[in-house]
Amino acid sequence: MKIKDLTDHLETIAPLRLQESYDNAGLLTGKFEWDITGVMISLDATEAVIDEAIEKGCNVVVSHHPIIFSGLKRVNGYHYIERAIIKAIKHDIALYAIHTNLDNVLKNGVSMEMCKRLELNDVKILAKKDDSTMEAGLGAIGTLPTALSPTKCLQYIKDKMKTGTIRHTTLLKQDIQKIAVCGGSGSSFLSHAVRQGADMYISADFKYHEFFESNSEIIIADIGHFESEQFTIDLLHEILKKKFSNFALFCTSVATNPIKYF
Repeated sequence: MKIKDLTDHLETIAPLRLQESYDNAGLLTGKFEWDITGVMISLDATEAVIDEAIEKGCNVVVSHHPIIFSGLKRVNGYHYIERAIIKAIKHDIALYAIHTNLDNVLKNGVSMEMCKRLELNDVKILAKKDDSTMEAGLGAIGTLPTALSPTKCLQYIKDKMKTGTIRHTTLLKQDIQKIAVCGGSGSSFLSHAVRQGADMYISADFKYHEFFESNSEIIIADIGHFESEQFTIDLLHEILKKKFSNFALFCTSVATNPIKYF
């Protein structure tokens, strides 16, 4: 089986045309005509993940985040991105990223996976994207099966999303039932959550002054970038397992989250 068979299937689910203009999803190293020996799935295509792929006999790494995101001026091994690219090329490892195009689909998308983990009902796209061929957009919004107090809701999120720390705004008095989510850096979609009547918005990478934008209308719950997207690995594994059975498929055991908590 060729790498093109793999990428074609992934792109029927999350077409490359849906990626944001700043993004760099797609095949970053390797050739479409290569035969697949095995696939390693990760959130980040770091050097450690590539080492694991080599150890497992995988010549493809499918990651959510593209290791090459902005332009490279040199590749001499002094930076973690350069080291990963050098190792991938040296060992004939194809790197494929499925990033904001996967964020932009509701079915089988990153935000829907968050909603499933939180057991939200009546899920819809938070910020719709104009596309004539499919329903697309960033983030999602739905309702909890039962309303929870703000403190119980935060504990519920910690348990379901497997995060030890949540940065949040003032806990408003009303119970929480309508929740908006967006995997990764989603602060720019806070206004969409407010307009659609969400009680809480779960995302990541909010800056200090952006927390003020809650304006006592909504609770912001910043659970961390890695934490909001960590289940994307399981999502991609499930997508590929359903379609392909003729190559080895692995989820990385490497903890790529660069942020540690004390």
